Amino acid sequence: MRVVSGVKPSGKMHIGNYLGAVKRFIEFQNRAEESFIFVANYHVLNTCPDPSDLRESTMGILLDYLALGLDPEKATLFLQSSVPEVTELTFLLSNYTPMGLLERAHAYKDAISRGKNINHGLFTYPVLMAADILAYHANIVPVGKDQKQHIEITRDIALRFNNRYGEVLTIPEPFIEKDMAVIPGMDGRKMSKSYGNTIEIFNSPGRMKKQIMNIVTDSTPMEEPLDADSCNVFALYRFFATPEECEEMKEKYASPSFGYGHAKLALFEKIDAYFAPFREKREALARDEEMVREILRLGGEKARQEAQKTVSDVRKAVGIIEI
Repeated sequence: MRVVSGVKPSGKMHIGNYLGAVKRFIEFQNRAEESFIFVANYHVLNTCPDPSDLRESTMGILLDYLALGLDPEKATLFLQSSVPEVTELTFLLSNYTPMGLLERAHAYKDAISRGKNINHGLFTYPVLMAADILAYHANIVPVGKDQKQHIEITRDIALRFNNRYGEVLTIPEPFIEKDMAVIPGMDGRKMSKSYGNTIEIFNSPGRMKKQIMNIVTDSTPMEEPLDADSCNVFALYRFFATPEECEEMKEKYASPSFGYGHAKLALFEKIDAYFAPFREKREALARDEEMVREILRLGGEKARQEAQKTVSDVRKAVGIIEI
């Protein structure tokens, strides 16, 4: 079984990223035969980011991966841009991708509805994502529910190609944790950079505490018991606490002497203790940039070898002469 996935370097790593993606990557690297995990730095170009910000966030997300437990001995870590064959495969696959399929993509439709200026990169985003997956013959692609459509588009493109040329491409399956609850942000909506409601993992403890203390709660008076099951603070707390600790916290919520301020402090202490070792590891990794670049170089070489094989097979299938 080969697992392929990646994360865009579009901002700082937050709790939603960790619980929804990175933690899953770490689990897969320990039980999959092979894992290919990349930093999707081409995918953010359709937003025309500042070049210095992109360079910083690209290295930053890799440091985050390594600090949180991705092991280059178990998983192939690389930059999307280190594999030029992916962009060639994107073009090749675009010839087997109907316009209507791209016009139905949620990201494109959402951008249209918000009156955004659409560029070609955004419109063809699903084809580049398909190339990212198909280049490495992925069997499993861990994604959130919001990315399920992109995997369906990938499968559609691959099936169209295979129906014409034979079993050239591997048809991937999405892996979506059905019981994975939505991770709430500070405002109660899904934690997302686009909403500006994230709690960042590698901020200073003081900054993290400030974000947690700003979590939106209801206006239940101090003397009345609180409802843990409807509380954004408790919804986050349960991701980091044991079942016994959750039961104890629920008992505290029922006490008239316990308020949301107490709950937020308890959440901060739990999260700060959980991520403190990762912060220390990241600081050490950041002091050895050459080692980090070597991990990227080696991972890129391995990923490119796989992609070259795929592109060669696709070229032969469609009739491109290789000299």
